[in-house]
Amino acid sequence: MATMATTPGEDGSRRNWTFLTNHGHVLLAIARNPTARLRDVADEVGVTERAAQAIVADLEAGGYLRRTRVGRRNEYTINPKGRFRHPAEADQQVGALLALFAAEPAVDVTADR
Repeated sequence: MATMATTPGEDGSRRNWTFLTNHGHVLLAIARNPTARLRDVADEVGVTERAAQAIVADLEAGGYLRRTRVGRRNEYTINPKGRFRHPAEADQQVGALLALFAAEPAVDVTADR
């Protein structure tokens, strides 16, 4: 399982935090490898397989990805036009975030803006 980076807190304690949530990390992991097993996604993100399953269910219910069964495996399709959920970023598409971290953006995130 991956380890999270730590940063010193104001009182000198070390706290685990990142700028992206586990939902964001799972979405990015799936964007990088749409046929990844959830076990591998969970290891990459640093969560349990059960947590990865719950996050994928959330993302699917929210319309951010679609799961298709291909033989014995799942293949995921990302919806890059999905909007961020927080009101501060609701005018932005998640495809822009994916483009920041993807080696080669698979979609034009500026279309239909």
